[in-house]
Amino acid sequence: MQNLLRLDALEISTLSRSPFPYFTVPSAIEPSVINEVIDTFPTIKDGGSYNVDDIALETPFKTLIESIDSPEFRRIICEKFDVEVMDLPMMMTLRGHSRQKDGRIHTDSKTKVVTILIYLNHAWTAETGRLRILNNGSDMNDYVDEIIPGPGSLVAFKVTDNCWHGYPSFEGKRQSIQVNFLTSEKAGNKHRFFHRLSAKLKRIFHSR
Repeated sequence: MQNLLRLDALEISTLSRSPFPYFTVPSAIEPSVINEVIDTFPTIKDGGSYNVDDIALETPFKTLIESIDSPEFRRIICEKFDVEVMDLPMMMTLRGHSRQKDGRIHTDSKTKVVTILIYLNHAWTAETGRLRILNNGSDMNDYVDEIIPGPGSLVAFKVTDNCWHGYPSFEGKRQSIQVNFLTSEKAGNKHRFFHRLSAKLKRIFHSR
């Protein structure tokens, strides 16, 4: 299988430890395929997260998903964050549309060990919608880093009590993959159930 991730770029990226452990890669997908990957991202016009297992995938986007769910990717995450994720369940969800209410400051659930976000937009000219690594849970402007959600940009962070992040409100197309390594299969089943239920309710609501 062709690996579409630039694993070398992930390996040499610098791990920042303040305000919590994280690293970024401006271009984490092979340049020769990035446009095709973005073009085959599933059409998602509603807000919220969708389980990748519940969506029909086209190649080469499907190949990217397979590249993420690989021992090589897991090994890099283990080494970067000094955590053991080789045998932990992985959950992947997709987002295609940002709502005004999205992006609010938050930390991730304690059932998550590591979170990785990969953005798949051809370009990003808006000043808003850029993910910020925050120093606290109350001030969106008190940040140490800002990630532009452009073609193949990646940010990964260890889930801690103070892993505050968010982005200034943006409404519109904003495509991303979220990857989580979870504490248990039970936690994974719970997350997937709620994502699936949310998607089903949206379909029912829009069909009326």
